Amino acid sequence: MKKSKKVLSVIIVFFLVIALVIIGRTLVGNHFKKKFSKRPDPGIIVTKVSESKFSEKIESFGTAIPKKSKSFRIQKSDLASELKLKNYIKKGGIIVKLKEKNIIAPFDGVLGYRGLTEDVLGSDKSIIITLDDSSIIFADVKVPETFANFIKKGLQVDAKFSGYKNKIYQGEVDGYSSRINADTRSLLTRIKINNEQYELIPGSLLEVTLKYNERTSLGVPDTSIILEGDSAYVYKVLGDNSVNKTKIEVGIRNEGIVEVISGLEAQDTVVAEGLKKINPRGKIKPINK
Repeated sequence: MKKSKKVLSVIIVFFLVIALVIIGRTLVGNHFKKKFSKRPDPGIIVTKVSESKFSEKIESFGTAIPKKSKSFRIQKSDLASELKLKNYIKKGGIIVKLKEKNIIAPFDGVLGYRGLTEDVLGSDKSIIITLDDSSIIFADVKVPETFANFIKKGLQVDAKFSGYKNKIYQGEVDGYSSRINADTRSLLTRIKINNEQYELIPGSLLEVTLKYNERTSLGVPDTSIILEGDSAYVYKVLGDNSVNKTKIEVGIRNEGIVEVISGLEAQDTVVAEGLKKINPRGKIKPINK
């Protein structure tokens, strides 16, 4: 009898030890699981909603025309000495010395030959010299008639020249035709660009952008926008660093900034980059852009 009680006690103790080990391991495992399985909030770049300048644009092309230009046909037999042209000459300076009289510059400008050697308009007995005042460059561009009502004198213009691809030259509308061309259905418009550094070369092709309907509106980076069908959304960052998917109405895009017509207020914080890292129901660690 005593022996059976002793065996029973041993069995009970054995199972109690096993139970305590299992319970202990479970408690320790849950503790470390909670401690190490919780992921930190992702660091996400955010930005403030702020005002930016926006404008509608009309793009066209035009050929650079100098402010003034004059050509001189010279007989080689009239030259007093070997012809050596200056690159730039001031008004009143001597362009060419001739046996009987000198050719004087009627205005400041850049000198050159009409061609590199014998010109097709000249001959083996004559040569043609050009004088261009390109301190101001004009260009005539064709604006589609659908935009004719927006063309006004003084309208801001940006121009690009392939010789300086990353530089933008600013100008304005100097004038425009009084009627639409019936053949091209366009309005001939002349633009004017200051060219004090003489970087724009007469005859070069200019890529012209006319800006109209300029305004100041709220804007967000285009990397903030989520497009779903015809709707646009952003992740708005709340005070506790949680994010709220917010529907917005957008306007035009201007150099990486999208116009916000409604849905956001000035100084709201939105996610600027890293949209794929966002958990819509979670929180983030904001990093100011």
